[in-house]
Parts: sequence; C-alpha cells; structure tokens
Amino acid sequence: MKTLTKAEEQIMHALWKLGPSFVKDIIDELPEPKPHYNTVSTLVKILVDKGFANFKAYGKSHQYFALISKDEYSSRTMKTFVKGYFEGSFTNMVSFFVKEKDLSINELESLLKKIKDTKN
Repeated sequence: MKTLTKAEEQIMHALWKLGPSFVKDIIDELPEPKPHYNTVSTLVKILVDKGFANFKAYGKSHQYFALISKDEYSSRTMKTFVKGYFEGSFTNMVSFFVKEKDLSINELESLLKKIKDTKN
C-alpha cells in the first residue's frame, strides 16, 4: 500500500468524517489556517491517483469520496509501523511502551480487556 503524507492524511480524515464531499466542504473541515482551494484540489487528485479516493463528476465539479475505510487504513499503517520498528511483533511494541512508561498498568489492563472483547 502506498503511504500518505500528513497533508494527504488530513484530507482523508475529512473525507472519512464527511463522506462524499466537494473541495469546498473538505476545506471547511480542515483546521486553521485553511489551505488554498488549489492546494486541496491538488491533494485530492493525488489521493485519486494513489487509489485512496475517487470522484463523481457533476459538470465541472467533482464530488470526492474515500475508497478505503479509516479502519482499513489504520490497520495497514499500524502493521507497517510494527514491522518497521518492532520486528513485526505487537508484543515488542507493547513492551516498548511499557518500558518507556508511556503505558501504565491500568492502560495495559484496559488494552487487554479490549482485545478480549474484540475476540468474543
């Protein structure tokens, strides 16, 4: 899977939140300072080229929509992250955060509960 830049990810987050959207709608969803219309239009076209989004034409206007869900993108991104930094082991990743004290025992127990709930 191709990777996204931070700017492209921002556009995807807007598409995931809004659903099918025109460039002006996407701009309204982005934080201040708002990027220029042409910038967002270019980024959305790049997302189409990368296969993350597509569009429906209404005359000269285009309504864009995501081709990949946020969950699917998150899953792929995390797998790539874990593979690149933790030898493909989610256990190594969790151990790292526990050792760095970024993950408390309560948070670890909560994580384990969520994993168990997801499997049931």
